[in-house]
Amino acid sequence: SALVLFSGGQDSTTVLAWALNHYEAVETVGFRYGQKHLVEMDRRPIIRESIAELVPNWKNRLGPDHIVELDLIGQIAAGNIASPTSRPQVSGEGFAAGRRYIPGRNLIMLSMCASVAFRRDIHTLICGTSETEYSGYPDCRDASMKAAETAISLSSGLVFKVECPLMWLDKAGVWALAQSLGGRELVNIILEETHTCYLGSRGVRHDWGYGCGTCAACQLREKGWREFCCR
Repeated sequence: SALVLFSGGQDSTTVLAWALNHYEAVETVGFRYGQKHLVEMDRRPIIRESIAELVPNWKNRLGPDHIVELDLIGQIAAGNIASPTSRPQVSGEGFAAGRRYIPGRNLIMLSMCASVAFRRDIHTLICGTSETEYSGYPDCRDASMKAAETAISLSSGLVFKVECPLMWLDKAGVWALAQSLGGRELVNIILEETHTCYLGSRGVRHDWGYGCGTCAACQLREKGWREFCCR
């Protein structure tokens, strides 16, 4: 069994399909932490229902969804979490730490995942982090995920495994993985139902899906779509 950190975006939806293809029992967890793109939370049940009908055995494998109110992240970030800046501050190793950045957010979320997983007798956590195209966030790197796996296991006294199936994929590769898992039907679900835009915009349908088209998340998604379509 596995627990998927499922936000309702492109990456986590692809990861959910990957988990359903690899594990006999899959549950999901989402976090409500005051994010501006809270529209993701509205998309989650729609995506889960659509994916469950896509492949015959996926419906039987998809288990409960868990929502965790993680308002401490919003408290730490104050108003900054909803205010991306066009001029991020650059810190060590060239990383552009914008106002949206919360150090170690993935570590916090994985720790909470482990708490949910412990109560569900699950020992595998799956998330959609990627070091290939990750906007410079340090907690998306492979080394960070391995360190988180070690820290969670040592801190809990249990053995947890953290899997990141997208770690070495660019966004075009993520689109291609989705197609290999669920065909054009899964690609269409990602196009129509998922939400990645940092600004929470769903007013415009682009050929790569919904979003403002200008934030970093939208630009990465569009770039990946163009490259995927050219393959």
